[in-house]
Amino acid sequence: MAACTVFAAAPAVAADDDRPVTAEIGGRLHLDFASFDNDGRGTPNKDDTEVRRAWLDVSGKFFVVDYKMEADFSGDRVEAKDVYLSRSFGDAGRLTVGQFKQYFSLDDRTGSNYGSFLERGNAGTSLAPLYRLGASWQANPGDFTWAASLYSLESIDAWQVKGRAAGGRATWAPSPAAGDVLHLGVSVARELYDNPGASGAPGLRIRPRPAGHLSDESRLTLVDFSAGRDTDVDKWSLEYAQVRGPWSWQGEFSGATFDDGLQRGKVLAGYGMLSWFVTGESRGYDRKTGRFARIKDIRHKAGAFELALRYDQMRGDQHLVGLPDLRDGSTEAWTLGGNWYLRDNLRFMLNLIESRNRDRLADVTVDRTRAVTGRLQFDF
Repeated sequence: MAACTVFAAAPAVAADDDRPVTAEIGGRLHLDFASFDNDGRGTPNKDDTEVRRAWLDVSGKFFVVDYKMEADFSGDRVEAKDVYLSRSFGDAGRLTVGQFKQYFSLDDRTGSNYGSFLERGNAGTSLAPLYRLGASWQANPGDFTWAASLYSLESIDAWQVKGRAAGGRATWAPSPAAGDVLHLGVSVARELYDNPGASGAPGLRIRPRPAGHLSDESRLTLVDFSAGRDTDVDKWSLEYAQVRGPWSWQGEFSGATFDDGLQRGKVLAGYGMLSWFVTGESRGYDRKTGRFARIKDIRHKAGAFELALRYDQMRGDQHLVGLPDLRDGSTEAWTLGGNWYLRDNLRFMLNLIESRNRDRLADVTVDRTRAVTGRLQFDF
């Protein structure tokens, strides 16, 4: 990570296709807060603020290859994000080698600078593979995109996670235009974990945060495969989205199965959301990568304003082979969001969240939390 820091400190040089070596500096700063209305069950979540993201990156080309090095400085230690080399082979596609975000779901592939809510849905935060070391091929033939990768379950900062995996994503968006998009997509992944929970390896658990990133005390364990046995995980996600002028709506249905030879588990998740730009703008869409992007052409000096509503639900069960369930739980949340875009790269976000966790074996609600969360966000 020292290399990332050295490059980030260098002065920005505008990209120039005529130069054999180029560099361009970028970054993002997300300042978050959360205030909770907890019920009397369990440990209450604490009101708090945090520097959620403080990213710097340098990208450009080095003779025949492109490169990117990106790091997050918001925590106690620097954390690597994208750190890779890539090369385009024209219409055939692009090869990428290094650490990069894997290709899984529209919600996860849409960057944190461009989502309509502070947090992605439950599947995006707990099932998506995120940043992993590997190699991938991506292509964009006409109205389609596709990407496939082979990757390790390790990352630069989480080398204790051992295993291997393969995954991919394909999307179709017929002739997308500004304010007129139909998007369909599918993602799959197969991950083979070596001894999760043993020999220093972290456990394999699905524990979403239903009321935002700071709602650790409201987490419910849906599946837990941390007994040290090799575990096979199969993941999938189906995507649908449309943009019609200032309106857009999208939904995904995602799932995963877990098998360690003695226990089996299953997680299913789905969300649906609706967005409306009160000031008339449209959500941006990148047809080359099949995901939402920066809004363009803000119409008013005071900025653009977006309202969004989402329902998000996730359920998990786990059992010994041939025996009844050991656990069966679910979590759900309604989120109402408001986004004020002062510039296309500067916005203030506010979310109102109503969340609930249920133990379905006992048929009881084990947590109900309301939250007000917000963010001041800037990127360059």
